Amino acid sequence: MQFEQQILISAPVEKIFALYANVAGWSCWDPDVKSSSINGAFASGANGTLEPTKGPKAKIAFIEVIPYRSFTVESKLPWCLMHFEHELSASTGKTKVVHRVVFKGLLSPLFGLLIGSQIRKGLPITLQGLKDAAER
Repeated sequence: MQFEQQILISAPVEKIFALYANVAGWSCWDPDVKSSSINGAFASGANGTLEPTKGPKAKIAFIEVIPYRSFTVESKLPWCLMHFEHELSASTGKTKVVHRVVFKGLLSPLFGLLIGSQIRKGLPITLQGLKDAAER
């Protein structure tokens, strides 16, 4: 099960990627994040924590970071993995941003139902927050 949203931002890829790389600052543009941290550099293999505004603090793993293109964070649930995928691409003087949440594993349908509607509602708000921060 997956949920996806996209937006065009009038800012270069580099500026948006810098907002992503500032993991401790995610709560400044994402209202669904209460706090976030990373141990080490913003790179594949790093790990950290994320505390959503609604829910418990969770360990996260940066399973793939491709500078100025994309990054994917993984969080483990019982018998389910959640992947938070973020993609950037230049598009006619703007940057196209795609955020996707993918549930994988045996209990993915259950978690998709339990928290999927909250994620679906939150994605456009998160992207608008990112747009506002990047265009300042």
